Amino acid sequence: MSKPLRILITGFGPFPGAPFNPTMPLVKRLAALRRPALDDVELTSHIFHVTYRTVDRKLPELIAQRRPDAMLMFGLASHTAHVRIETRARNAITTTFPDADRDVARQGSIVPGAAPMLFGPHTAKLLRAARMAGIDARPSRDAGSYLCNYLSWRAIEATRTADGPALAAFVHIPLPPRDGAMLRKGYRAISVEHLVDAGEAMLMELVKLTRQDASTRIRGLASFAIDGRGSS
Repeated sequence: MSKPLRILITGFGPFPGAPFNPTMPLVKRLAALRRPALDDVELTSHIFHVTYRTVDRKLPELIAQRRPDAMLMFGLASHTAHVRIETRARNAITTTFPDADRDVARQGSIVPGAAPMLFGPHTAKLLRAARMAGIDARPSRDAGSYLCNYLSWRAIEATRTADGPALAAFVHIPLPPRDGAMLRKGYRAISVEHLVDAGEAMLMELVKLTRQDASTRIRGLASFAIDGRGSS
């Protein structure tokens, strides 16, 4: 039997200015999904403590232990009213806003002199999947300069290593209304259920894309093996 496809879904815990992070219940709901199309898929999840040190330590551990074929990451954008599909990671870190351990970065770049890094063309398909779920989703070229951008950068780096995931994606979600507190005339809030629906649509699309990537790599290896035998 072939090994199951492994998808790692991540979110973040609370951080200064955000005592409630909706990525936590969203990730829990998505990781618990049971669908026929996911029968051969192993879903695992992780909630990152919102510090740079945690990302640097925990992300390599998760990749080594769980061997994900793809990563679907979520973060909170509390001042945005729509879902943002990030298309790249900026080489930037805020030197003014502290992480959850009250540490402040000393330099404003992740890798001195490096250009922004792109997630890849699959982000357009995740965007379409989210929109098909009926949610207001838009592409974004700016993941900020906080932990969401930092994790995005490190995840893209991981996809470029031999043992890393084939695909990674980062999605910023708005703060949904809690107990109707944010619902008012003229305000079209995105509820938790809307986010779950869109998250499921993106997850299913990522599963399909990862399967396609794996199939392409297998065909490439088979072709290489045949060519190798023919030339020997």
